[in-house]
This record gives sequence, C-alpha cells and structure tokens, in this order.
Amino acid sequence: MVHAVRFHRTGGPEVLVWEEVQVADPGPGEVRIRHTAVGLNFVDTYYRSGLYPARLPSGLGGEGAGVVEVIGRGVRGLKPGDRVAYGSAPQGAYAQARLIAADRLVKLPEDIADTTAAAMMLKGLTAQYLIRQTCRLRRGDTILLHAAAGGVGLILSQWARHLGVSVIGTVGSDAKAQLARAHGCEHVIIYTREDFVQRVHEITAGRKVSVVYDSVGKDTFLKSLDCCAPLGTVVLFGQSSGAVEPFSPALLQAKGSLYLTRPTLYTYAASRASLTRMARELFAVVQSGAVKVPVNQTYPLQEAARAQADLEARRTTGATVLLV
Repeated sequence: MVHAVRFHRTGGPEVLVWEEVQVADPGPGEVRIRHTAVGLNFVDTYYRSGLYPARLPSGLGGEGAGVVEVIGRGVRGLKPGDRVAYGSAPQGAYAQARLIAADRLVKLPEDIADTTAAAMMLKGLTAQYLIRQTCRLRRGDTILLHAAAGGVGLILSQWARHLGVSVIGTVGSDAKAQLARAHGCEHVIIYTREDFVQRVHEITAGRKVSVVYDSVGKDTFLKSLDCCAPLGTVVLFGQSSGAVEPFSPALLQAKGSLYLTRPTLYTYAASRASLTRMARELFAVVQSGAVKVPVNQTYPLQEAARAQADLEARRTTGATVLLV
C-alpha cells in the first residue's frame, strides 16, 4: 500500500497524519510517479492552516521528484523509468506515489540529483519568473530581497548576482546573514536589530531600490514601499507573517508612483510551453554552477509535521527536502 501525509482538519503541524491511500492507474494524459524526494515550502503551511482553501481531507505539497511508473493513454515524451520532477502541480506531493498530469512534469538532466530537483523546482521556477519575467532584472540594478536565507532567497540572490545585480538581503540572525552573503547578497540587513528602511537608504545613498521582493507580507509590506525608488516595483509573492491588511491605492501614488504586483508560479507556468521554457533556463544556470541549491535539512516524509514546525519557527535555512 501507498502511504501519504494528509490532513482532515486545518490547524497546526499536529493535524498532519501518515495514512494509507489508494493510487489508481493513470487516466488519459496522466502519469503515476513514485517519489524519491519531496520539497518543503512555506506555501504548504498555508493550506494546512486554512489560510488557503483545501478540500478536506487533503494531500499536501506541490513539488517533488521521482520515477515514472505507469503512463496513461495519450501521454507522449515520457516512459516508465524516466526521472522526472515538478514544481507547479496540485497538492499531493507528500506521498510515496501519486497521479499527476503529464504536462506538469519535466525530465531531469542526468547531472541533477533527485534531492536537488525536489529542492529547486518550485523555488527555482519562482525565482525564474520573479527576476526574468515579473521584473526582468538587468546589470546595474539594485534590489531588496526579504528572507534572503530562505529557499527562494538563496536561489534568487545567486541568480541575480550572476546577472550583475546588486542584492540587499534581510535576514533574522547572524548565521543567516553569513549564509546570505555566501549566496549572492552584497549587503545583508539583520532586521531583528536593524531598521531595514534606514539601512537601505544608507546603502543606496538615498536612491533606494528599483525592485523589492517581499515574501514576508504583513510585517514588512508598508516598510517595503519606503525602500522602493519612484516608479519602482514591489513584488509581493508570499505572506509568511500574515496577509497584508487592506490599504488605499493612493498610498502607491504617495510613495512615488510605485507598481505593485502579487504574482504566482501557477499563473506564469500555466502552459506547457511556459513551464518547459522556465525549467530549461533554471536547469542551465544550475548546471553552469552559477546557482547552487543547498539542501540544508532533510526529514523522512512521515515526519513532515516536524519539518513544518521547524520551518514556521524559522529554524531552517535554504531548502528542506522530505525523503521518501
């Protein structure tokens, strides 16, 4: 029998249970994969807590790597035994095996390990759309990146540095500051003891930054606006501290005719063509060595509750992978 981590009610990590599930044969356009590694992401906690809606009982997780077991009718380009990965799929990755639409899968290059793939697909594809599509960064740009020692942060900062961009990162501790510097941040602000608005003004000699990447939300959003140069862009792509409270759009005018966007990976990677193009670019920068994907924590899949508790308590850095 196949086991999976699921939840029957919303709440804290304690609602996650390890239970037997049935995995049927794949239907048309579907593939059954056997997972080898599953990525842990903060968005997983949003579904578990009820912040994002889920139909109960529900599986969890949208990122994983594994091996194709069976293909359904009409599937082209994949066969049993292929190593594959995904980062933009419906919830259900926290499982030993699952069904998934074939058009959500990409084949893995031989030189990218399963654990690396599970750590980088959602986070790396997120970094791709943030710096190559939402705001196409160019050499000489200066950006502010919150949670710079997190999974997305470590990939995004390396990639941005590779493009010739100056990255100012915020972190919560000295250890995380060291990690952020080692992965592309030119300047690091420890927000627990420094005013990041004041420090951004000092670092940029009052010019501020062209783009702010904010995955923290409630605790940082209004101050993020104060770090953005006139006509700059604030990219809100997460809310680890809670949802941003309602505000008047006139505030964007008052802060310098700023742009604000709330993008998601699922929109950018909605088409098969977009997904494969984004994945190719991600694989290329990883294979070149320009972007390294540190897997700093691993947990057995059945200990997903402990992994999520550590994630929410900010006891993790970089990427965390659940081993199957």
